This record gives sequence, structure tokens and C-alpha cells, in this order.
Amino acid sequence: MKKAGILNRHLAGAIAELGHGDGVLICDAGMPIPAGPRVVDLAFRAGVPSFEEVLEGLLDELVVESATAAKEVREANPEASALLADRFPHALTHVSHEDLKILSANARLIVRTGEARPYANVLLHCGVFF
Repeated sequence: MKKAGILNRHLAGAIAELGHGDGVLICDAGMPIPAGPRVVDLAFRAGVPSFEEVLEGLLDELVVESATAAKEVREANPEASALLADRFPHALTHVSHEDLKILSANARLIVRTGEARPYANVLLHCGVFF
């Protein structure tokens, strides 16, 4: 058994398959899941695991070039907005929530959290480590 890092075998395997330019959507429990992308549903109950926990865990495992979030997060969920601004100070763009849903259909991986606060969603754009 793995000792550290991501223990969920579905998530660990999906991360290993990602390449440069691939998208990873981390989403709250209310985000509509499009057909097509691989989905790893981590939701256990409302708030578990949190958006922040999943984001931090994935950032430990991925190289991220940039991120996209819904502009509505700034007013509707200031905590998530501050978290994203802190983690991506120069690499965060905002689009409408409707546009984020459209963009998420092109993600290679969707990771659903148990987050129950609105607009706790971010589309990560993978980079390379060299």
C-alpha cells in the first residue's frame, strides 16, 4: 500500500495519465458533470472532502500552468476566491460560470469534491516539470 501522497487509486492513476495541456476540473458537489471526461468522485458527505483539501492535494501532484474559475466566485464565495487568488496569483483567469461549464467538457479529468459552497470550482491547465 502507498504510504504517502494520493491514496485513491482511481485518482492516482488518472493523474499519472495526464500530459501537457490537459485540463483537470476540481468541482463542488453541485457542478453539473459533463459526459465524456474521466470522473473521480471523492464526495463523501456535504463538505467532505473540502475544495481546499482536494486542490492542495492535487497541487502537490501536478504541474499547473494556469487556472480558470467562474467570475461569480468573487462575490458568492469569497473564501474560495481568496484561495484561488493565493494559489494562482499570476495564472488565474475568470470566465462566466456558464463558460466554465462549457470548458469543463474538454477536461481530461474531473474531480468532484464534497464541497457544498457555491462556485468552488476551478479548471487547472497542466504543464510539464521540465
